[in-house]
Amino acid sequence: MTRPIPLRKRLLVRLLITSVLIAICSVAATAWLAVETTTRAIQEEQGQVLTEDMDILRQLSGYAATHRDWSGVGKTVRALSDRTGRRIALTAPDRTPIADSETRNTALPPRAAAAVDPLHTDTFTEPGAQRTGIDPRAVGPFRLPRAERERVRLLAEKRRACFSINGVETRITQMPSGRSVLTDEAGTVDGGQVPTPCADGVLNTPTATEEKALAQLNTYAGDCLKHVGGKFPSLFAATVDFTDRSMLTRYVGGKAETGIDTTRDQDKKAQECVDRARRQQLEPFVAPAAELFLGRGDSAVPHFDMSAANKAKVTGVAGLVLALTVAVTVLVATRLVRPLRALTHAAQQPPEQHVRVPVTTQDETGILAVAFNDLAERRERMEAQRKAMVADIAHELRTPLTNIRGWLEVTRDGVVDPDPELLASLHDEAVVLQRVIDDLQDLAAADAGTLRLHREPVRADELLEQVVAAHRVAAEAAGVRLHTAVAAAKGSDGSHGLHGSDGSDGVPWLDADPVRMRQALGNLVSNAIRHTPADGTITLSSRRHDDEVVFEVADTGSGIAPEDLPSVFERFWRAEKSRSRRTGGSGLGLSIVRQLVTAHGGTVTVTSELGSGSVFTLRLPDAR
Repeated sequence: MTRPIPLRKRLLVRLLITSVLIAICSVAATAWLAVETTTRAIQEEQGQVLTEDMDILRQLSGYAATHRDWSGVGKTVRALSDRTGRRIALTAPDRTPIADSETRNTALPPRAAAAVDPLHTDTFTEPGAQRTGIDPRAVGPFRLPRAERERVRLLAEKRRACFSINGVETRITQMPSGRSVLTDEAGTVDGGQVPTPCADGVLNTPTATEEKALAQLNTYAGDCLKHVGGKFPSLFAATVDFTDRSMLTRYVGGKAETGIDTTRDQDKKAQECVDRARRQQLEPFVAPAAELFLGRGDSAVPHFDMSAANKAKVTGVAGLVLALTVAVTVLVATRLVRPLRALTHAAQQPPEQHVRVPVTTQDETGILAVAFNDLAERRERMEAQRKAMVADIAHELRTPLTNIRGWLEVTRDGVVDPDPELLASLHDEAVVLQRVIDDLQDLAAADAGTLRLHREPVRADELLEQVVAAHRVAAEAAGVRLHTAVAAAKGSDGSHGLHGSDGSDGVPWLDADPVRMRQALGNLVSNAIRHTPADGTITLSSRRHDDEVVFEVADTGSGIAPEDLPSVFERFWRAEKSRSRRTGGSGLGLSIVRQLVTAHGGTVTVTSELGSGSVFTLRLPDAR
């Protein structure tokens, strides 16, 4: 008897525990993530979007500051869109498209995220624009040509070496105009305090290009400065401040620079004149103002409120999910385990009982139960056949061996002389014994798949004639007539028996082993002769049907009962159980017929009616 399964190892309990753990973990994790990460994720996303917006605006403003138009900005827009995963579109102030990362023709957001204008930028887009609102990367005519750039760099190298000798470490930094300046670790230009030996003023002296640009700038600012300065217009000027990393062009006034007192209001208005002149000077060198549209708006995101009501909802939903999970798991597991237990109990019973299990479902478990019952039924049937086969083999071998032994013993004792008649009788018994062994050997080879076939083209009519010739003597001795009938295929004109285009005469051909086919048909004829009374008829026929060659062996014998038809091809089966091998055969002939036909890729069937005879039909592949 099987030991009871511990509770913790039962499938039902394990499924239940697993489902509960999964439900608890999933509910707990979902609630924790909702509470702990939602608000933080929203805040981080809001900050990230703002940072992305500023970076996009900074890069597009830099493009506008260094290009005269927007003709090549599409590549930059697509690169920014790929990096940020957002839609980026530029239009003129009148909404005329300039560039768009969205390939589909979709509507723009209702309002622009920002204006891209390097001459009127905000105070946070680019460091250095805080004073004037002009993007420091917009240098226009102040951009140094290559020769001046190299000369200024050499001067910067010379001053850096002087600074290093005097204990001040600096590095060379190139400004947007191409001018080289010295900065220390804090980013201060010229290291803050310039050592006296290094204060030659050469590095900060404007180049020819810068002098030309400053002259143009003073010309643009002249009219405005006249109105600011009153009767002192010549005392106001503009210069380039090389101590600022953005190379700021600024107004220079006041007594410290000119020796003339100016008011703070005059200084402010004068600086505005210089800034206005700078914008006028830079305008031809920068792209026109544009509107920037981004794929996500900057509307406020609602805060996740984990209030008492929300906590109650989460708890209620978690409890409901847990309860439903437990209920469903118990229901499903119970339905799953019950038939499995029945199968296990049936499989553990003694084999001779052949226990079946009830089929209660139509799912996979029900299919398994049906398969188990079929297996049990086949096993019971095979066991019965095995027992009957062993008994039949013992009986079939015992009779001829007993006869041979008896005659040999009486001959040895001198009771009977070994005359030719006795020897002929012993030979007949040995032939009977050999025939049983040969039949068993053929069946064993067919079962093992080692039955060899030597295929060759075979004419159906010749095959039937050979079978009839081999059994004609036996048929005449039993008073039975043998006939053959071969139906030729139709020719191209619809007639029978004419030669076709391939030179044939219309007789069916098949690709088969002629020896094995004669054996199969011969077994059927021998069986028919034994069961056909005197003056009876046995007809062997063949015809072509579709892609098959059909052979029929029909007799006018005693026939087979309907209940016996399913057992005709079983081994050692006889219609009349009382008949011996000499009169009824061994019961292996029809089994051999089925094995041989199957080996050729065909089928064999039988139809019969008591008192009217039987018809065995063989269907084999056509050789065409």
